[in-house]
Amino acid sequence: MATEAFRGEGNQKVDSKARVSIPAAFRRILEADDPASAEYPRARVYMVYGGKHRNFVECYSKAGADALAAQIESMELGSPSRDRAERDLISRSVMIEIEPDGRIVLPVKVREKMGFVGDDLASGGEATFAGFTNRFKLYRREVYDAEMAAEDEDDDVDPLTLVGRNARAG
Repeated sequence: MATEAFRGEGNQKVDSKARVSIPAAFRRILEADDPASAEYPRARVYMVYGGKHRNFVECYSKAGADALAAQIESMELGSPSRDRAERDLISRSVMIEIEPDGRIVLPVKVREKMGFVGDDLASGGEATFAGFTNRFKLYRREVYDAEMAAEDEDDDVDPLTLVGRNARAG
């Protein structure tokens, strides 16, 4: 479980070599959830690029990735649901060590999931980091902006009325 929630949203430049800086607040959480060891002296981020209908990469701290794996392991062995979860959330993921300057190089599969293909990064691009409590999502900025514009259409629902709904239903 993350020591603190990933909160907020922000844009970061992706350079022509597919390097991007992780926001400092997110890095602090990643570092707290993955203390340095002899084997891994730097904090890691676990990037899930599976799920064909997803247009983002879901990113977890070491503790968050371990918790996700434990949830999957509790599913019925050999069940279609577990097989799919293992394929899309475990097999189609990658662990990246964060460089001392706070940057990572986006792997090819991650770039493809985000929509950075071919020469898209020749002149640079932008990624959006969006906090989602125990994880953050990484989008190509244009995709995130379009998604948020579509969601911003007023549906007359106060988001605070959604909080605690499951607790009341039980």
